[in-house]
Amino acid sequence: MDHRPEPWHAALTAVAARSKPGRAVPTDARLVLHFHPDSDLHGKPVLRRILEEGRYASQFVTGTSNGGLTAVPGGDRWNWESRLFSGAYDAHDGALRPAYGALNLDGDAYGAAPRFGSAYLRLRPEALRRATFTYPDSAFEPALFGVADRMGLLDEYHADVVDELLNRYIEAQVHGGVSVPDDVEAIVLDPSFDDEATLRLAEDAGLVIERHPGYRLGLETVEANPEYRGEEAVDVARRIAVDGMLTPAVVGRARVAGGFDPQLVKYVWHHLARFGREWPREAVAA
Repeated sequence: MDHRPEPWHAALTAVAARSKPGRAVPTDARLVLHFHPDSDLHGKPVLRRILEEGRYASQFVTGTSNGGLTAVPGGDRWNWESRLFSGAYDAHDGALRPAYGALNLDGDAYGAAPRFGSAYLRLRPEALRRATFTYPDSAFEPALFGVADRMGLLDEYHADVVDELLNRYIEAQVHGGVSVPDDVEAIVLDPSFDDEATLRLAEDAGLVIERHPGYRLGLETVEANPEYRGEEAVDVARRIAVDGMLTPAVVGRARVAGGFDPQLVKYVWHHLARFGREWPREAVAA
């Protein structure tokens, strides 16, 4: 039997050493893990797979991602984690690696990082103690790091000016596994999600189901912003809109049905996530 400590203990120690002292994470903050619930994952919608497996797995396990997909030995994600966590996971199975989410500081009903999905798991507050944090997203080679009791990066995050609202979040790496339902305070879904069988499965598992205010976007807004994600994304939006309207369910059906470049469908979702909701005035000003 292997009696070595779990690698995430070493990973937290490594990040704590890089973290700027300062305030702790606010007690009312929550970790959120975003996803598209109706996306097909190896023949099964993501939310159903999460519920049936009883865990939220990282891309090292799923082989899928709503961001970059480099979670293979020698890939950019693998190398970045090796540097950040001082090699804590290098000799371990990928299933032990952290899941990626974001820190919801102000209780935003839509979550902290909607670019990665219309739905999210809101974790119980205890999960904060086994999370590490970076700002900005790890894809941008961040220089600010934190753990729950060493969050000096919060001052710089609040002072930062970001032109792209979908990039304004503190990334979280949740170590030690995410068990569903044990680690989950609630599943938060868009009102357009109507997979009744999956909802019953979630309820049977004892999970709290909440709805956020919802994403809705008229095609005319996409057409008025072609520079946001390019003309090709606007064309795909025209082809998948229903009665001139986009919702997460509409985009999800197009994603599952195929026939479109997945990158362009993702860009259509970015339009919906960016322009299909009301943002706080201070966020828009930033």
